[in-house]
Formats: sequence, structure tokens, C-alpha cells
Amino acid sequence: MADLAKVPVTIVTGFLGAGKTTLISHLIRNAGGRRLAVVVNEFGTLGVDGDILKGCAIPDCPAENVVELANGCICCTVADDFIPTVERLLALEPRPDHILIETSGLALPKPLLKAFDWPAIRSRITVDGVVALADAEAVAAGRFAPDPAALEEQRAADPGIDHETPLSELFEDQLACADMVLLTKVDLAGAEGVAAARAVIAAETPRPLPVVELVDGAIDPAIVLGLDAAAEDDIAARPSHHDGADDHEHDDFDSLIHIGGEIDDPQALAARIETLARTHDILRVKGYAAVRGKPMRLLVQAVGARVRTQYDRAWRADEPRATRLVVIAEHDRLDPAAIGSILNG
Repeated sequence: MADLAKVPVTIVTGFLGAGKTTLISHLIRNAGGRRLAVVVNEFGTLGVDGDILKGCAIPDCPAENVVELANGCICCTVADDFIPTVERLLALEPRPDHILIETSGLALPKPLLKAFDWPAIRSRITVDGVVALADAEAVAAGRFAPDPAALEEQRAADPGIDHETPLSELFEDQLACADMVLLTKVDLAGAEGVAAARAVIAAETPRPLPVVELVDGAIDPAIVLGLDAAAEDDIAARPSHHDGADDHEHDDFDSLIHIGGEIDDPQALAARIETLARTHDILRVKGYAAVRGKPMRLLVQAVGARVRTQYDRAWRADEPRATRLVVIAEHDRLDPAAIGSILNG
């Protein structure tokens, strides 16, 4: 009878750099005996998050239980990618006790939620909950609405025009679909920033949601796993800006991969990424760099002009020592020549 029970799935959504991969890494390491499987959806063709998660695999979540979908938005490739991936995970021996799905930071969660009604899987899995991560510092700074006062003035002047940015729509849709909000990086935001972020979240959610603060993804798994929300059964209670549309597009965003050689100074690379973010409105940079004379690979994670680097593991003998970075920005903001010039120094 246990084999007939539905496998619970937790969808982890949130904006770029909110800390989704960090959270899932923590859940993998603190699964409490649960057999986990993970689906990671990347925006762009260079897989970073999947590699990070495979690197922290444990017996209850071995590397083969971590599947990366790197060829487009997970909710736009349901039939070709998502459904077959879930079927493969359900066929594993032993079968996973819980599946975690990390969406791209650019994905809308509701179309993915609707996919759980597909005949091939709807009797075998249930959405235990949708967890939305929100960067407290970024939300408090109002980055999802660059000038709210100006937007309201323009709406008042012409109610037929919607001036919301694509980023604000993504943020609102993620909150509207969630069963819980995890407010991340509260240590960077400070008490006033956290209070401001909570106020924004409360104003944007269509129904009251629990908001949990955390740092570096550290949370008791019992808080986020086992919500028993059956979210696929109350889709109507989760409004979206795209309700009524057949699908959604990602023409609002572009990505490119920068490939370079070894670097001499990680701090100099971080400074170049900060310059790039400020001068070209770059949303996200992530990837790896090879530092000359260092046997370890340098992991690079940047949200806007905030850059973090750390050595994550030794280079493998079969890997070329190179710098590979995914650069993501809103449409028409990517100038390959200018970006290459800045990153190459």
C-alpha cells in the first residue's frame, strides 16, 4: 500500500539569487532519513546549480537523484522534459520519499503547478507545497518596482496602461502561488530592512502567508516539508498575471555564456562583475572561474552588484581550466562585446 501513496513534491520558487540552491543543499544534508530527489531548472545552457547540488549528495539523495533541466523554462517544456523526468524519478529503486523542484528564478510557478494534473503523473504525486524565497535586502530596496510613486501617477493618468516591470510581475506571481514565504539574507537587510520586506510581502500576497526568516538556507526541514497543501487542488486560489494565457514567454530576458581563461585575482573579477552590473543592468552572474596557481575551482554567484565567491572543489583532471559565467539580463540589455571586454579586464 505504501507504493500506492502519492509522492509529495515541494516546488521551490523565488527570484534570481534568492537562495534556492542554498536552501535545497541544506535540506539534502538534513533530510532526516527521507530519500530525496531533486529537479533543477536552469535558465541558460550552463548548469551551475545542478552541479552544486550533486556535490552535496548523500546516501539518501545520491547524485543520480539530482536531475538538471537546462534547455528552457520548466513550465514551457512540460511534455518534453518535466513529465518524463518525474516519471524517471518515480521509477527509481528505492523510490524517493520526497521530490524537490528548484525552478529557474525567471519561471512562473503556476504553469508548473498546472502540470501536476497531467494524466501520466496526477495519480502518483501531489504538491506538498510551494515555497517562495524572497531576498529581504532586495525586497526592502524596492527592486521589483523601481519607482512605485511614478507608476501610480501614470496609472492614474491612463488606466489602460500597465507599467509594471517584468520583475515585479514575477515577484507577485511567485508570492501568489506560494504556501509559505522564506525571507532570506535577513542578516544583510538588518531589522529595518526585514520589517520593510515583510510589509511589501504582506501587501502583495492575495491571502495571508506564513513568513519565515532564515540565513544561509538553514531551516528545520519539518517547517517546509510536510505542508500537505495539495496545491494542485486549489489552483484557482493562486492568481497570476498570466491567467487566461495559453503560455508565457521569456522574451523579457536574455542570457549569454562568457568563456575566458584563467584569472589572477578573484577580487578583481568581482570588481569587474560589479562594474558590469551597474553599467549594463545585469540581473545575475553565476558560474566558475579558474584562478592561476590554485587547484580549487572558484564558484561565482552575483545578484546585481552584490558578488560572492568561494572555492568549492578541486578541478577534475578531465575539466578544462577555464572561466565560464552565465550572464542574465532583461531583453536587449546584453551586449556580448561590451560584456566580454569588461569581464576580461
